[in-house]
Amino acid sequence: MAELLTVARPYAKAAFEHARDNDVLDSWSQALGFLGTVVADSDARRLLGSPKIENAKKVALLVEMLPEPQGDALSRFLEAVADQDRLMVLPFIAEQFERLRAEHEQRVEVMVTSAYKLTAAQKTKLSNALKKRLNREISITTQVDKSLIGGVILRAGDTVIDGSVRGRLNRLSEALTA
Repeated sequence: MAELLTVARPYAKAAFEHARDNDVLDSWSQALGFLGTVVADSDARRLLGSPKIENAKKVALLVEMLPEPQGDALSRFLEAVADQDRLMVLPFIAEQFERLRAEHEQRVEVMVTSAYKLTAAQKTKLSNALKKRLNREISITTQVDKSLIGGVILRAGDTVIDGSVRGRLNRLSEALTA
């Protein structure tokens, strides 16, 4: 997977720079996300991977599938991707595009795993604290994991903050056995 992310990175960067410079970040984000989902489907992968179908037809099919019409720039981008036999990398291009967009907009997605469902007040308090600490806009997604016993685990990109009781007990156990 790391190899696919590496292959996707220059395409995502080019797409992002074009979208940013032409003030079409939202529409490109939606289009790439949609196309990434389409390409992830096994039937679509089989069709798009077929050497019997010309790249121009593959691109035309993808463009026709878009829920909203896009400009010629997206079609040209898809043609460039298809010419390099990289259509299967579209899900990774979309993922990298979203990372670049979040960085540009100074926002971060935070996954909060807690032992119990968080209340709206707890989410707001946590969001405000993270916004202050990370100096970015925060978007929180939550999930429940009863095995944590208590506390929360925060994941923001590559950063993980384990404030769970289970994590503390594990660290205490390691310290005592060291």
